[in-house]
Amino acid sequence: MLALEPPFPYTQLLDAEPEALLPPQPKSVRDSGLPHQLLVELIAKVLYLGGKSHLPVLTTKLHLSINVLREVLDFMVAEHVAEVAWRGDSDIDVQYQLTSAGKQRANAWLERCPYAGPAPVTLDAYRAMVERQAAQAAQPCADELAAEFTDDFLAPPVQRMLGAAMHAGRSMLLYGPSGSGKSVLARRLGALLQGLVAVPHAIVVGQDIVQVFDPALHRPPMPRPARQMQQAPERRSSDPRWVLCQRPVVALDASLDADMLDLQADGASGCYRAPPQLKANNGLLIVDDLGRHRMPAAELLNRFAQAQEMERSVLALAGGYHFQVPCRMRLVFVTSASPSSLFDEASLRRVGYKIPVGALSAADYRTLLRQQCLSMGVVYDDAAQRYLLDELHAGSGLPLLACYPREIVGRVADFAGFTGEPARLSIAALDQAWISMFTSGASHAEGDSVEPRIA
Repeated sequence: MLALEPPFPYTQLLDAEPEALLPPQPKSVRDSGLPHQLLVELIAKVLYLGGKSHLPVLTTKLHLSINVLREVLDFMVAEHVAEVAWRGDSDIDVQYQLTSAGKQRANAWLERCPYAGPAPVTLDAYRAMVERQAAQAAQPCADELAAEFTDDFLAPPVQRMLGAAMHAGRSMLLYGPSGSGKSVLARRLGALLQGLVAVPHAIVVGQDIVQVFDPALHRPPMPRPARQMQQAPERRSSDPRWVLCQRPVVALDASLDADMLDLQADGASGCYRAPPQLKANNGLLIVDDLGRHRMPAAELLNRFAQAQEMERSVLALAGGYHFQVPCRMRLVFVTSASPSSLFDEASLRRVGYKIPVGALSAADYRTLLRQQCLSMGVVYDDAAQRYLLDELHAGSGLPLLACYPREIVGRVADFAGFTGEPARLSIAALDQAWISMFTSGASHAEGDSVEPRIA
């Protein structure tokens, strides 16, 4: 259901001082904002599962500073929950293990909540971070959008609407025929989200843990040039409970249902998994295939649009406790259906920009066809190109959609590879590719007038 795309890499480099985006490393339990008992239980569970552990190992597993760990471990030793198993020459060369009484207590804590992962941040800290990063988000300009979509053959009015919507942070509805490139276009909008964000491994709500960081969606920053790294000054230590990431791009496909928009309890890990709208904070959320989901399109649109307008959404824990989280994201809906068939006027008014994505011009289609031939090693031929447009497309009435050149050229290469012949864009090769693409109809040259449908 979730995918981090676009397949095209982000272009921005790290800020000059990227660690400044992260909170400073807590030097005490009080600085961490977490209840003392929560930290005791986390450490005890890690020691119970992993056995005798070095202090640096506990730091890595729990994403807590050594100062915080020492403070809690000193308490645990004094309370006979843990003990020093071995001490080396340095202050951090220390091994800890649970006492017999500590093992009993840790086992009870694991039965109540098996979570033993990175220490969370507080809900208030998460809210403050999201709002701060939303305020710092850079707005894309016309030159940046033009540079990103220079090879996408977008009509100037479409480019201007996309740019205005991204600049204002307003929601978008991309609509048009299947194969016109709407989904790819939506994902490429993620490349316009400049800068980095800090994402917590988890947040704590009462006594429950909600896992936010998802390595499949929250990607690491682009590598810094060696020259900048050498010139960078020494930086302060940052809170290891936060991860510095590119702004996320989260795509929801037709498998989405209403339950997926709520917290998902994970019995194995003992925590809740954050819903997609939470993971997409300060990024881009794409609702693809609108109209094909298991919940009505109008309900889905209104739910997301309302959360975006209010800049918050409400989540519920299993016990019925409700709490608010920020909802600060760019929102893009994508559909191949007619908007009027999915929504009434009231729902459509909630969408900031309605942007049609249609067929290519003949000139752009030819350019894209030539580019696909070059990228796939297929010899291009002008006569074959004219046959494709003037006979196959015109004869069938199929529009010049952006999906066709890659599909056609790919099939020409497939057949050539199978037969061991050179891959060439010829009339015969196009007829063969065309027939294989559609569920009925044949080439115009064979005199079949049945309109083809793509398979």
